[in-house]
Amino acid sequence: MSAAMDTESTYSGYSHYSGHSKKAHRQGRDRHKSPRSKDGSRSEKSVTIQTPPAEPLLGNDASRAEEGQDDNWGETTTAITGTSEHSISQEDIARISKDLEDSVGLDCKRYLGLTVAAVLGLLVFLTPIAFILLPQILWRDDLEPCGTVCEGLFISVAFKLLILLIGTWALFFRQPKADLPRVFVFRALLLVLIFLFVFSYWLFYGVRILDSKDTNYQGIVQYAVSLVDALLFIHYLAIVLLELRQLQPMFTVKVVRSTDGEARYYSLGHLSIQRAALVVLENYYRDFTIYNPALLTASKSRAAKHMAGLKVYNVDGPGNNASGQSRAMIAAAARRRDSSHNELYYEEADHERRVKKRRARLVVAVEEAFTHIKRLQAEEQQKAPGEMMDPREAAQAIFPSMARALQKYLRTTRQQQYHSMESILQHLSFCITNNMTPKAFLERYLNPGPTLQYDRDRWFSKQWTLVSEEAVTSGLQDGVVFVLKCLDFSLVVNVKKIPFIKLSEEFIDPKSHKFVLRLQSETSV
Repeated sequence: MSAAMDTESTYSGYSHYSGHSKKAHRQGRDRHKSPRSKDGSRSEKSVTIQTPPAEPLLGNDASRAEEGQDDNWGETTTAITGTSEHSISQEDIARISKDLEDSVGLDCKRYLGLTVAAVLGLLVFLTPIAFILLPQILWRDDLEPCGTVCEGLFISVAFKLLILLIGTWALFFRQPKADLPRVFVFRALLLVLIFLFVFSYWLFYGVRILDSKDTNYQGIVQYAVSLVDALLFIHYLAIVLLELRQLQPMFTVKVVRSTDGEARYYSLGHLSIQRAALVVLENYYRDFTIYNPALLTASKSRAAKHMAGLKVYNVDGPGNNASGQSRAMIAAAARRRDSSHNELYYEEADHERRVKKRRARLVVAVEEAFTHIKRLQAEEQQKAPGEMMDPREAAQAIFPSMARALQKYLRTTRQQQYHSMESILQHLSFCITNNMTPKAFLERYLNPGPTLQYDRDRWFSKQWTLVSEEAVTSGLQDGVVFVLKCLDFSLVVNVKKIPFIKLSEEFIDPKSHKFVLRLQSETSV
């Protein structure tokens, strides 16, 4: 179901409908026919970043459904939903099957990595304990007595293992934010290093202690203490490689959204391309305004209208090729640019006038509604407790007085697909609960905010594709360009290295600040 029909059903309780059912029925069926995208072959290397499951982004069918509707859609349209809501082809089925196979492969890879890390971590923590307990179990009678120093080493091993356990939990046992297409190189190297380290300790322990049944129990405990100390140093190395190394800014990345050209700049440290892409996506949802395809339809329709008004006649007969016609149409369009800029100017001026007018009406309506609810609160305090209203009831009571003005403003600014009636009521109830002003309530609608401000199912993309000419596990370098693609748009990321800055010092003696007053004959001084 398109975004226009969702908003139409949202405000159906506050609008009057007439009998244009057949026309709306045909429009509703046309909206269900969304274009089918075909995946072409690409020469670049592309990998996929799988984020936690959620609904996909809105398609462009919502923006196309908004075209051709007047501002009084709530008064002149009847929605009849008797047709099918979905259509699917063999290509769609094949693409869905491929996505499911990819997701299953990513889940298996993720759980396999977690299993290997968990088994290795369990082996690391049990190894020092096994070093201490095995002599007591196998040749206890032959061991030398453990003195005060040996018993103190038991306390040292216990506390060091506790510190190592807490540090490992804080560093490694965290909820993953995304499924990266390739392994994290430094983490894999640390796992390999830990495995080789523990294996070498076990090998030495089996040859020098288990085979010979060493009776020096204090030396055996000291050997276990040295293992725990080395594990603590490896944990420190992991903190440096995984956390501290990337903190110092070394690169500046420019992120440009391909559809509307909105750009942001970020500073990054030493990261691989795939981890830099993850940081870019995290900042995108926080900093970029929500992608609204309806705002891009005006320029496309205007260009199509100009090209549709051109006619090309072939005077040389049907034998002439089509390239000459294309050049003629481009030349004619270039000659008409002198008049098209006037149309663009007046169109934008008229749109700004309408937006300002409906914004003023919305501000007045919301201020009057909030004034009314304040007056109701003052009066309800004098009544019985059974007649008091909660914030939800108060929001439902004052919403009809502002619904029409808010609906028209959202339609004019083409934001109606991102604000449902339920979300508006929840936001209004939140503002009433926290004693917020009308200006605070309107901030969400007057100033389009970041993507995270809106409902998750309206903007969240399930899958991003990382396209890069370089290997995604390689580090960032000056001039590297990679692209993050989703369903409706792409983010183009350009990496620039922060230049080396050389500062010099110049000392100025405070006593050198001496001045002379220079007088001229024509001055009044």
